[in-house]
Amino acid sequence: MEGLLDINWRLFAIVTLNGLTLASLYFIVASGFSLIFGLMRVVNMAHGSLYLLGAYVGFEVSETSGSWLLGILAAGVVVAAAGAALQVSILSWMQGQDLRQALATIGVSIVAADLMLAQWGGSAYQISLPDAVSTFVPVPVAGRFAMARLMLIVLALIIGVGLWLMLNRTRIGMLIRAGVDDRRMLEALGVNVPLVFVGVFAIGAGLAGVAGVVGGSVLSVSPGEDARYLLSSLIVVIVGGMGSIPGAAIGALLVAMAETYGLAYTPTYGIVYTFALMVAVLAVRPQGLLGRAA
Repeated sequence: MEGLLDINWRLFAIVTLNGLTLASLYFIVASGFSLIFGLMRVVNMAHGSLYLLGAYVGFEVSETSGSWLLGILAAGVVVAAAGAALQVSILSWMQGQDLRQALATIGVSIVAADLMLAQWGGSAYQISLPDAVSTFVPVPVAGRFAMARLMLIVLALIIGVGLWLMLNRTRIGMLIRAGVDDRRMLEALGVNVPLVFVGVFAIGAGLAGVAGVVGGSVLSVSPGEDARYLLSSLIVVIVGGMGSIPGAAIGALLVAMAETYGLAYTPTYGIVYTFALMVAVLAVRPQGLLGRAA
């Protein structure tokens, strides 16, 4: 009986750690999505494509150079540039037209998915991690756990704190928050708001690119991941509140834990818990847990 109880507690600990890992990945992806919406009110339906593009770029660079860090850096830069180009070339011409922007980014995501499928095929890839983190470490109750997954949790904490400091302790953050509250007043003060928009879009896209490399290292890279992480980002920001970075963190934690526990203990209905959580939050707080009422 004691042995069975130990096994159950060990399973619970492993599932919990896996849930925290997934929550960290969801947060990194959704934080960029939420940041873009918070300032620009753009529901970027191509955000999942930016994630997948970052994963493929990171895979190519890391395989060619042999450096995982160079791969993650290249993915962040390339995808940030792609996001900035998307904002300048398409979305800036539709500012304030939510439906047109959503439809345009859906079209971009479809084209991008086909282009990436043509380039990299339908095979699944995994990005090689550095030897230093390709090990297992002892964890209380759980036994042994992959260091790479623990590093993902740490990376999400660093990104979360970094975003909070940027938004609340820097001039750039002040401009972003001012743009959220009163864009017209910011323009009247002589601030180049379109340039701020491009910068924010680049940061949000870059975060998706970084998440793609991390996700491709801990999990895998394959066609269809763009739709999966777009859907998860939408659910996370709906639960946590559109435009709120702390809300994205809480939403990612709740969504990932519901998904992970559900798949571990009731696999048949695992995915239902995620949507049940979203429906419950919308019924009680339509603006999300930390979102502001319109």
